[in-house]
Amino acid sequence: MEPFIVSALKYRPQTFEDVVGQSAITNTLKNAIDQNHLAQALLFTGPRGVGKTTCARILAKMINSDGTNNENEDFAFNIFELDAASNNSVDDIRSLTEQVRIPPQVGSYKVYIIDEVHMLTASAFNAFLKTLEEPPKHCIFILATTEKHKIIPTILSRCQIFDFKRINVTDAKNYLKVIAKEQGITAEDDALHIIAQKADGAMRDALSIFDRVVSFSGKELTRKAVTENLNVLDYDTFFEATNLILSNKIPDLLLHFNQILSKGFDGHHFITGLASHFRDLLVCKTPQTIELLEVGEDTKAAYKTQSESTSQAFLIHAIELANDCDLKYKTSKNQRLLVELCLMQLASITFDGEKKKPSGFIIPASYFRSKNIPEVKVTPPVTTPTQKPIKETPKVVEKVEEPKATYLKKELPTPIIKSTQRPTSGLSLSSIRKKKEHQIKLMEVTVDEEDLPNDPFTLETLIKFWNIFVTKLEADGKYNLAAILQIDTPKLINENTIRLEFPNTTNKIEVERQQFELLQYLRKSVNNFSLTLDISVNETLEKQYAYTPEDKYQKLVEKNKHVELLRKTFDLDL
Repeated sequence: MEPFIVSALKYRPQTFEDVVGQSAITNTLKNAIDQNHLAQALLFTGPRGVGKTTCARILAKMINSDGTNNENEDFAFNIFELDAASNNSVDDIRSLTEQVRIPPQVGSYKVYIIDEVHMLTASAFNAFLKTLEEPPKHCIFILATTEKHKIIPTILSRCQIFDFKRINVTDAKNYLKVIAKEQGITAEDDALHIIAQKADGAMRDALSIFDRVVSFSGKELTRKAVTENLNVLDYDTFFEATNLILSNKIPDLLLHFNQILSKGFDGHHFITGLASHFRDLLVCKTPQTIELLEVGEDTKAAYKTQSESTSQAFLIHAIELANDCDLKYKTSKNQRLLVELCLMQLASITFDGEKKKPSGFIIPASYFRSKNIPEVKVTPPVTTPTQKPIKETPKVVEKVEEPKATYLKKELPTPIIKSTQRPTSGLSLSSIRKKKEHQIKLMEVTVDEEDLPNDPFTLETLIKFWNIFVTKLEADGKYNLAAILQIDTPKLINENTIRLEFPNTTNKIEVERQQFELLQYLRKSVNNFSLTLDISVNETLEKQYAYTPEDKYQKLVEKNKHVELLRKTFDLDL
């Protein structure tokens, strides 16, 4: 029985052409070798399992290869690997610098690969600094790390840095497909896609997961087997949940969620997956964004089919609800109830309006018969030419046996009671939102109103109506806004744009919040509906309003000269 070799070692790239997803870096290194333009200190940085150490070994082998040597020659005598995670002391670095002085016996260069270089101590970095700054001509240093920010700047400045990127799902899936074919394994496209997604950009992790799943399912690699082994929720779970949501089947949806929990999955995992599912459906709504959907071809067709039965407004609202549940999950004391409430809200989005907001209670006539309650017949009000409408007194109708149940609107006499409902505050969020929506509608110009007048006007005319509007605000009790509008005199930067400057951001925000009413008044007054506001903040103006007590007193005297007489008469101090 032959010993088993894991795929991560068995299929480790031996040339730059075999490296997956790092074509920009491998092409750069090949060109540097061909043109004899290779730096003596290189830093390979990036996430785990993306090929940093592999590329360092390939580079070390290619540097010494002259094309005539045996291709299996690895120049082991010229390549030195140091694991800085366990050899991070000053003595280890001093031992390395002493070896650097000896030229290679075979080949042209001695290559030192220092893995996890960020683990070196500060003293070791300083001991290594001089050698790295002026290395011998026969030495090349290749540093590899996953945490570049932990390396001191003086080391970084002496290295040529190569940033390795995460391997995308498509590249990882295609490489797994080649390996599966080589091993004689029949693999579904969606199964390999799930493995590539689970690897999270690391090719080494993808190969390890592939070995594990093959051990579980054998030569037939199916999507169901992969999801079961990796303990991930299948796409079918979210497709079924979405169908129940669109059908407004709340009981079935809750049972579906209970089945997911019974399989050992976390509610947080489910709700985040559902939010991603809604996002993928939204992506499928537009042909230009369908390439953002990272799934297999079969699953992509299923997404496209389900997206056709949803609306864009529904998906946006559903994503908001699911995302809100995601944010609240960790702080919730009853997490299951939180997810169930979110699911019920999702299933209620597409309810018919009459079901959600009934105008009255529609009660079948059979209900009144079973309770021996007399039915009330509603008659239309009687009107005369000289009278206001008079409502007739409801008359009791005797029960009559009918072949079929009829539905009557039950209206009970309403006693005159003083309302106990609390008045809605004018500062409530709902009132502010409604007011803003109303103002926006007033500002909207439809296509049929494109010929609205845009008459020219002068700055004097604008200031005249500006002052009238400020006076109107003061009469309405809006003293704060009126005072802010008097801080700066409006200026025209072009024929349709008014420039305003305020000393702080608070004033700017307050005017922007109330600009709809202001613009509507000015547009009608000057008969120019292209008028706009350009509001900016000039902090230097703040000093003009930060008065000392003496400055405030002078302002009062300018407004009323009798203040000075008052101060002198009573010998008052400031």
